[in-house]
Amino acid sequence: MISVTGLELRAGARILLEDVSLRVQPGDRIGLVGRNGAGKTTTLKAMAGEGTPYAGSFERRGPFGYLPQDPRTGDLGVSARDRVLSARGLDTLMADMKKAETGLAEVVDDSERDKLLRKYGNLEDRFAAIGGYAAESQAARICANLGLPDRILAQPLGTLSGGQRRRVELARILFADTADGDGTLLLDEPTNHLDADSIAWLRDFLAGHKGGLIVISHDGDLLQAVVNKVWYLDANRGTVDIYNVGWKKYLEQREADEHRRRRERANAEKKASALTAQAEKMRAKATKAVAAQNMLRRAERLTAGLEDVRVADRVAKVRLPQPAPCGKTPLTAEGLSKSYGSLEVFMDVDLAVDRGSRVVILGLNGAGKTTLLRMLAGQVEPDTGKVIPGHGLRIGYYAQEHETLDVDRTVLQLMRSAASTAGSDLPDTELRKILGAFLFTGDDVDKPAGVLSGGEKTRLALSTLVCSGANVLLLDEPTNNLDPASREQVLDAIGRFPGAIVLVTHDPGAVQALRPERAIILPEGVEDTWSEDLLELVELA
Repeated sequence: MISVTGLELRAGARILLEDVSLRVQPGDRIGLVGRNGAGKTTTLKAMAGEGTPYAGSFERRGPFGYLPQDPRTGDLGVSARDRVLSARGLDTLMADMKKAETGLAEVVDDSERDKLLRKYGNLEDRFAAIGGYAAESQAARICANLGLPDRILAQPLGTLSGGQRRRVELARILFADTADGDGTLLLDEPTNHLDADSIAWLRDFLAGHKGGLIVISHDGDLLQAVVNKVWYLDANRGTVDIYNVGWKKYLEQREADEHRRRRERANAEKKASALTAQAEKMRAKATKAVAAQNMLRRAERLTAGLEDVRVADRVAKVRLPQPAPCGKTPLTAEGLSKSYGSLEVFMDVDLAVDRGSRVVILGLNGAGKTTLLRMLAGQVEPDTGKVIPGHGLRIGYYAQEHETLDVDRTVLQLMRSAASTAGSDLPDTELRKILGAFLFTGDDVDKPAGVLSGGEKTRLALSTLVCSGANVLLLDEPTNNLDPASREQVLDAIGRFPGAIVLVTHDPGAVQALRPERAIILPEGVEDTWSEDLLELVELA
């Protein structure tokens, strides 16, 4: 499986992990947890061989599949179906078989036909050896359970949304694993972009996995159902605490450990304080100077061997921009439609966003929610219709895949750019203050965006909105990749924002925080007054 010895990970000058040894064995289903920015994604990437640690050695045996938070792999011209099938080489074999079949139908020379028949026979034997049509059917079932119907699988990867591409990569990894079932899966937030039914299916799949598994997730229900071990990455101590128990027991033991550390430190500090006070009284007398020195050494020994008490994790203080003045209806859209080839995504969508209004966009996966939001943001051109900016419009667009962040620029450079675009001349001291509220301090602001974790990218993208003065926020899955405390901060900020918000989300809590007035239901483009009956559609989406 995977063994790690002497692992050291750094983010700039900051040490994330130091001299850590870890081991994943068959049957281990491990939850890798810790606060956002602690280094979970960096650790998983290093274990997958896609990141370079500062120090440490790795031993990997057997097959493994790695799902990053933001997969960018695959030829964009390849169909989603072929991308999944390529996990076992089925796509190439099927293409070669089809080519041979076409050749057989066209060839007239007997010797050439015999040659093609032998070639086809060899291909068919190889196809059967790796599962053949049964494997293809298995891949189709996995895709269907992850919300990837045939119409999506027939499309090139380049036409899919970020969420759809991520589900394709997850399907590919799970399909590869079902070939033998004893590989190691490394999954970073696998439930992102999945609907409730797909999450339930994935929980069952992972709970029955016979090989090794490391999963990063903020989904407590998934961790409760799946993991039998927990690795807690303690950012304050730069180490990994290993708990050989399930999720519920881990939570109990973690709290007990912290309580024990606090009690031991308090008792030791109390004794050390008493010894130090007594030594101070005695050291003035020459006859007792040696005894006083011994007392001071004993006081030092009492506190030197104690484990550090866990410092409370910092939480981002999320605030959204103070909206610039605008007209009564800052954003209007008329007759918007979008198709990819013969696939019609949505047609004739009309929308008027009034000052301070709350709108949620609903629809099943693939209905075009992200595409519509990108049209409103000016990122995608509609096939028909138009987006009409009203008086004083300032749009703030939060993209679920963070594609608006230039990964080669630093955190501070991106903030400067956001402030400049908004016509704001904020000095670096003010920009650093805003970034500090989002937990980017010291050398963190000089990191390139490309090295940030998913949660850190989420916080950075939100921080760039603060200096935008936006009066219409277009938010696409703003609570993805966030720990529970940071998610609550984002929900509170959404609820308090005085400007207009158009929201796409799988998170019912985000919709409840928004308190929407209207819903746009795709692909039909129907506008409806919001009612609690529609909340069920959010999880299904």
